[in-house]
Amino acid sequence: MVVQFDQHSSSLRDPSGFLFYKDGVLYRQVNKSFQKDFDQFINGGLYQHLVGRKLLIAHEPIPGNLTGSPQWHATLRPEPIPFISYPYEWCFDMLKDAALVTLQAAREAISFGMILRDATAYNIQLHHSRPTFIDTLSFEHYDESKSWVAYRQFCQHFFAPLALMHYLNKPLQGLLLSYFEGIPLDITSEMLPFKSKLNLHTYLHVHLQASLSQKQPTRVKDQEQPFTSKKMLNLLESLEHAVSSFSFKEIPTVWSTYYPEAENRGNYLSSKRQIVDDWLHRLNFESVLDVGANEGEFTSIAAANSDYVISADQDHASINKLYNKVKQQGLTNIYPVIIDFANPSPSIGVNNEERASFLNRAKVDLALALALVHHLALGKNIPFSRIASMFFSVTNYLVIEFVPPYDEKVVLLTEHKKQLLATYTEEHFLQAFDPYFTILERHAISNSGRTLFLMKRLGSVQTN
Repeated sequence: MVVQFDQHSSSLRDPSGFLFYKDGVLYRQVNKSFQKDFDQFINGGLYQHLVGRKLLIAHEPIPGNLTGSPQWHATLRPEPIPFISYPYEWCFDMLKDAALVTLQAAREAISFGMILRDATAYNIQLHHSRPTFIDTLSFEHYDESKSWVAYRQFCQHFFAPLALMHYLNKPLQGLLLSYFEGIPLDITSEMLPFKSKLNLHTYLHVHLQASLSQKQPTRVKDQEQPFTSKKMLNLLESLEHAVSSFSFKEIPTVWSTYYPEAENRGNYLSSKRQIVDDWLHRLNFESVLDVGANEGEFTSIAAANSDYVISADQDHASINKLYNKVKQQGLTNIYPVIIDFANPSPSIGVNNEERASFLNRAKVDLALALALVHHLALGKNIPFSRIASMFFSVTNYLVIEFVPPYDEKVVLLTEHKKQLLATYTEEHFLQAFDPYFTILERHAISNSGRTLFLMKRLGSVQTN
């Protein structure tokens, strides 16, 4: 009998097991080839220890072979995570925290006779307001005759981008989209300033590694030298010390003063809050996408009324500030990500299926698009019709703001684009959205000239 299930494309490379969906539920299969290591992980106490320390996501053992695979050893049902994000969408502080969680999990595994066998950033997700390890099959028996096989991977996925952002003080997380398997150390070494070589840890983990790999690219014997637990702990301590020392100085942007400036526009912001809050209390929804969220003013309103909110903005400083607020206040249902909606994260990896596009991951019941459309239409030259079709692909309800042509922000945006004003009208805006949404309500925002629309999608989108 053929068993129907859908293997998750993100785990297609791992011979130890894989994720799969059956009847809409996500499971993880452990293969026989990984049986010995997995049983040690469970029976030796490491699993319970990591879950207890909130370093690893919990799972429920499921009896029976749900896939019918002859390679089956065990079935697990991981605790669900509402929204999956990727490293190229993370702010500096989240990437740093994810690196420290990875190192802590590796260090604590040693006392249980195990070692972290891979250190990819894709093994980390934001869960209950903190980065958490999600791959149960990443721990294997510690063999002191071998060096840490995940060392270079950690350096490319975590150390390299953090070092670049620290020394160059630029939000460079987007490089991880181009370098799917981590930023190569030779490229990192060339990009870093000379003063980085004066730091012992950066010299060892980037510059020296890059130099050795170029001189001896095929040498394998180094990987087979005895590597005691003391050496391993020293290596992890060095990495942890360096990562902890990395910092990022946010440079003020035009978005840094958005809310203070908006507060000075009479009662514009308070009126908008009241309208949005009233609509959200009357709607029935579980998931929200806040597009152009800035530091999360309206994300917080949505979070109080929903299971989870994806809070997205292209401004690194805003998302970094929001992430730290989420972490410090334990806001478990907010997921901050850096997304440019003129160029959202695409599908990448094997057959362009290994990592899903942002728009495929961000299917929600409700989307907020506040003070956004004029930036896309005029700042990015994106037609209203394309903006409408984008929201049609991700949401069932839409709260969207239209800023009129005479608004000072529009005047500033069109200073050198006067020709765009011919089609930047409320009439053209509504005509573009008409094939996709029906208007339920509209409300003027005090005396600002701006208007909020509550729309409902024609047909329904399948949310996550």
